[in-house]
Amino acid sequence: MRLFLFILLTTGIAGVCLAQPGAAQSTTGKSKLPVVAVPTRRGTPPATPNVSSPSATQTRIPTVVPRSQSPVVNGVYPWRKNITATVFWVGEKATHRNPVANDKSSWDSEWSENFGGFDDPDPQKRALHRPAGFIPRQNPFYVALPYNDVTHGKHKPEASRVIPWFRRDFERPGKSVCKGKWVQIWYNGRYCFAQWEDCGPFTTDDWEYVFGDSPPKNKANNGAGIDISPAVRDYLGIKGGQAVVNWRFVDFSRIRPGPWAQYGNNNPFKNPHLDPRRQRIERLRKQRDQIQRNIENTDLNKLRRQLQG
Repeated sequence: MRLFLFILLTTGIAGVCLAQPGAAQSTTGKSKLPVVAVPTRRGTPPATPNVSSPSATQTRIPTVVPRSQSPVVNGVYPWRKNITATVFWVGEKATHRNPVANDKSSWDSEWSENFGGFDDPDPQKRALHRPAGFIPRQNPFYVALPYNDVTHGKHKPEASRVIPWFRRDFERPGKSVCKGKWVQIWYNGRYCFAQWEDCGPFTTDDWEYVFGDSPPKNKANNGAGIDISPAVRDYLGIKGGQAVVNWRFVDFSRIRPGPWAQYGNNNPFKNPHLDPRRQRIERLRKQRDQIQRNIENTDLNKLRRQLQG
């Protein structure tokens, strides 16, 4: 009986663990490559013009594609359209427009140091979508969204309910499942990918907008709903510190390489062990090993008596 339980459990779990990440099987039995999340393959979002004045922003109403109309398909999530984006950067000092300095992030108390320095937004002091003076130690393609899933060392009560990938990516209490998540940003016929590395603008509890069907709660800076880094700004061709964009979450397995894949010890392109698929496989292997140990330590005679009693 011990051997039968061990074979049954380990065979099923090992089959899941050792499956090739990101590969799907067709009806012919051949592997199909992952579909890259390119906007033109899933319907091109409306182009969003450059915004040069507050009045231009206010004429565009933020919209969120309801989850009931646009469910998550192959790791691609619904669009948030006509969202005001503002530019922020690692090492930014506190100002009236940005009341909290960005030497720290919501998830990293030494963000500026870990990034490698000041992510100078001055176009004259940048090269190849990064600061000209140093090679960043983290991905210069980053964003902030107005939700933090962790507070006081533990997950917020609603986190497991509202974050679509929570149960899939959960590792331990208090470790964010949002930090490092990839988003796709679309602006004026061009798109890029970036990692979620901070919370804002102005609020950290707006899950109804970030994961739900509501527009942003924030009303400051023309109702800004996403902060973008200088690298995102430059790649998309945004002039000035504000624009109207579309954005959505995208699983890492659906992202094609680009300049967002070139830098960063927090970047799965540069550090494959950070690939969420590999991390999930490792968690499954640990679960399998734990089940195996539990079976080996089980007193089968005691269990039999309990079942018969």
